[in-house]
Amino acid sequence: MKTTVFAFHPHLNDGSKLNRALAQVAQEAGFEVRDEYQLYPDFKVDVKAEQEALDATDQIVLQFPIYWYQVPPLLKQWFDDVLEYGWAYGSTGNALQGKKLLLAPSFGAQEADYTLDGRFQTTVEEVLKPIETIRFHTGLELMKPFVTTGVLGLTDSAITKQAEAYVARLSEN
Repeated sequence: MKTTVFAFHPHLNDGSKLNRALAQVAQEAGFEVRDEYQLYPDFKVDVKAEQEALDATDQIVLQFPIYWYQVPPLLKQWFDDVLEYGWAYGSTGNALQGKKLLLAPSFGAQEADYTLDGRFQTTVEEVLKPIETIRFHTGLELMKPFVTTGVLGLTDSAITKQAEAYVARLSEN
């Protein structure tokens, strides 16, 4: 089974410690990692190239930070451009049916902040729900997400431990 990581962090190589570590260990373990912000700094997504990358993989991993309870802008653009009618969904859009989808979001705040009684009065599951619903249109098989919370306070050793867990998770199937 081929796994491709689509990494959507605007500062993957010059600011992100966690997402950079996740992408790096995934690549070192032999998984294809696509740095989408490096590929499309102008937000002009090459739809055919992205669709070809999706066609060539069995397990799609979307790795991204959560900003203001949403995905980064390039990931939203990517959804709008790449998952087009007639290709990803619609009466003839079946290119993604049966492929696995793993979301790998990272949240700056602590896990306790993402509870109904917590600081934000919303849960990680509620934040991810709009993204997860693409499965109903595309036929993607949603896997349990690989969530990292408390990113702003992670130590280097905690980042290393999370990166090891990430590679183990990617290797499960």
